[in-house]
Amino acid sequence: MKREEARRRAEELVSRMTLEERAGQLRYDAPAIERLGIPAYNWWGESLHGVARAGIATVFPQAIGMAAAFDDALIGEIAGCIAAEGRAKYNEFSAENDRDIYKGLTFWSPNVNIFRDPRWGRGHETYGEDPYLTSRLGVAYVKGLQGEGEVMKAAACAKHYAVHSGPEAMRHEFNAEATAKDMEETYLPAFEALVTEAHVEAVMGAYNRTNGEPCCGSKTLIQDILRDKWKFEGHFVSDCWAIKDFHENHMVTSTPAQSAAMAINAGCDLNCGSTYLHLLAAYEQGLVTEEAITEAAVRLYTTRYLLGLFDKTEYDDISYEAVECKKHVALADQMTKESIVMLKNDGILPLDINQIKTIGVIGPNADSRRALMGNYHGTSSEYVTVSEGIRRYAEGRARVLYSEGCALFEERTEFLAMKGDRLTEAKIVAKHSDVVVLCIGLDETLEGEEGDTGNSYASGDKLDLLLPKSQRDLMEAVASVGKPVVCCLMAGSAIDLSYAAEQFNAIMQLWYPGARGGKSIAEVLFGEFSPSGKLPITFYNGLEQLPDFTDYHMKGRTYRYMEDKAQYPFGFGLTYGRVSVTNAELIDVSKERDGFGLPDVRIKVTAANSGTCDTDDVIQIYVKNTDSDYAVKNPALCAFRRIHVKAGQSVETELTVAGRAFTVVDDQGVRRADGSHYKLYVGTMQPDARSIELTAMHPVELDVSL
Repeated sequence: MKREEARRRAEELVSRMTLEERAGQLRYDAPAIERLGIPAYNWWGESLHGVARAGIATVFPQAIGMAAAFDDALIGEIAGCIAAEGRAKYNEFSAENDRDIYKGLTFWSPNVNIFRDPRWGRGHETYGEDPYLTSRLGVAYVKGLQGEGEVMKAAACAKHYAVHSGPEAMRHEFNAEATAKDMEETYLPAFEALVTEAHVEAVMGAYNRTNGEPCCGSKTLIQDILRDKWKFEGHFVSDCWAIKDFHENHMVTSTPAQSAAMAINAGCDLNCGSTYLHLLAAYEQGLVTEEAITEAAVRLYTTRYLLGLFDKTEYDDISYEAVECKKHVALADQMTKESIVMLKNDGILPLDINQIKTIGVIGPNADSRRALMGNYHGTSSEYVTVSEGIRRYAEGRARVLYSEGCALFEERTEFLAMKGDRLTEAKIVAKHSDVVVLCIGLDETLEGEEGDTGNSYASGDKLDLLLPKSQRDLMEAVASVGKPVVCCLMAGSAIDLSYAAEQFNAIMQLWYPGARGGKSIAEVLFGEFSPSGKLPITFYNGLEQLPDFTDYHMKGRTYRYMEDKAQYPFGFGLTYGRVSVTNAELIDVSKERDGFGLPDVRIKVTAANSGTCDTDDVIQIYVKNTDSDYAVKNPALCAFRRIHVKAGQSVETELTVAGRAFTVVDDQGVRRADGSHYKLYVGTMQPDARSIELTAMHPVELDVSL
């Protein structure tokens, strides 16, 4: 259905409503209007990595893990599967007249905020720290979720617009100050791509203020940029209970009616919360016009018509059997395998099951379901922890011993026991094992959203980059035994791994790998599949490398602006093979020019695997403007492609670097062409000194003049 037709039908339907009815439809829990045959509809749905909070669904790896796969095509396919499960559930729920929260077709995903600081608890909901990677993955997700059918398969939502990445404890009163350059260069590009390329149906505002304006009531963000500059045609929704922050915390208004008026007059159509209950009072006080209320209702009903909620659609026949079907579970398995990042391997991996008699599986995340899921997750009908995955793989071939080793963050596992009550058992298990798989990290109770975690002392954020002391003690206890150790980190953010790098034979970053992730992890550990993920974030050596958490200037943050060496760099990840780029050449400069007067360029890349294992890897191209004073400090990612290379063989592939990659942003926030000389770096990593040190490989350099 064309948007024009959907809007025409929406206008006609809304015209038959009273003003009170129209205002009532701007709540996330929109009530039924029985006289018009309109059922109730709850706009609040979640699908960050699977249909969430609505019962059984395929639970894919957390978003940060999917980002590590650097596989936009697979993310798009997975998003289509999520939409199919959402439709299947909606078809059944609505047939039973169950219109409860989380059971609609408007999903408040993806989160395309930039993970600028590793302390932020919600960073694992994002696609990492790079605007280009976030844009490509976000566009793929939105297109996959919304589909290309006659009607929209499901409606995606870009959140949290726009400058939002902690601290969680301050978000309701915090003012994020960002320069015009940082806005255009870092904080806005992903949102712009989702609007202009993927035509995302909804955008959600953030809790905080940006440069003085509450994001959910910001004329600058919503009207000037989103609607006027980017031509956004969908609906805008507040974050939940964010509008009441206007008068309770930001103190930019004095009453709920004033807050409601500020939000709707700025262009916020839908209120997740209850402040829009005061819209009619705002109208009576002359703060809001009837036209503003009507326009918001029309936008919302345009979305409902685009979803075909009042018509028979091609998706009505998607049956409940689509939920957790074999195809979706298989895709989750593939994504888990692609997401795993191997940070260190002295040759111990892959493990040879024929040479091992006893495997020690140790750690608080080894047999933890929570560590599989991350936050904003659905419910799986089956969970396979790392311990269970290894046990199943080794059955009949090796014995598996297990010890929890320690609590996730508490001093003891048993209330009446002494501190460190499982450390001795962990050492015993290690002594009796040929190899130890040590599973440490965090889960959603330690890093996540304010109010959702048990980490009340930091509201879901981290205070530092260290693991909890209970786990640091466990690492020391296991290391003291002297057995070979594979350290598996299950976390959604950067952790200081200096001790693990010094003491252990291998380090695997597993993220939050999905409900059945243990099966996939075991297959990678034992060599059925080569790890090939790349870090979508920088692992720092410590907080001293970072500015203050509340400082939103990008200077010194992320791989694009950092001045020191990383512990593990963005874009880094080892495989069981050894893939290097042996040749790269510019083969075409498009005759067409983009709005900046710059062409797309096509690069042909030859990659060879000199190792003994077949493997996937990720070709990465980084660009550096060598003329402009406004260029980003370090080379920035501008193209990537996942490839598969058999041992001893080479492959050729082509990548396109878009003209936009050659632009710079000046101090006034204007993106433009400046200069004509550029350097492209083509490899399986970024061209920083630390990546070269870790891999003993150099990317191929190309000089380009445009």
